[in-house]
Amino acid sequence: MFNAKSKSEALGETSSGSSASLIGAGTSMKGDITSNGDLRIDGTLVGNIHCTAKVVIGANGVVEGDISGQQADIMGKVTGTIKVKDLLQLKSSCTVNGNLQSAKLQIEPSASFNGQCHMIHEDARSANGKTVQEFKKDIISQSPAIAIS
Repeated sequence: MFNAKSKSEALGETSSGSSASLIGAGTSMKGDITSNGDLRIDGTLVGNIHCTAKVVIGANGVVEGDISGQQADIMGKVTGTIKVKDLLQLKSSCTVNGNLQSAKLQIEPSASFNGQCHMIHEDARSANGKTVQEFKKDIISQSPAIAIS
């Protein structure tokens, strides 16, 4: 009875360790949040968000702090720096007061944004895991010197 497998084990499901977290409407929190899974804020957070997945700030969500993640969709209000490695979307209902840093940026026409925007580029890696710059250095170092007279 107590040694029986759980339903997820019986169905052959495995936990990947990443799940979605939600701060619901009407909830206020103070402090930093670190998450390996997707995160959605529909309440109020005074603190920083460090996420390795997608961050969503809902239409009623308020964040007073910095946000860093893989992707982000902002529909509510953010006061702080947003750093995203991939796509940052500022939806029409959002208000952002702070600097933005992302590889890709989409801003809807009625979104409000006050701050600086910096586009970043992740190093393109070849099949062997080397960056383009490392690959060029290897080619140059392996090529015989050419003397021009």
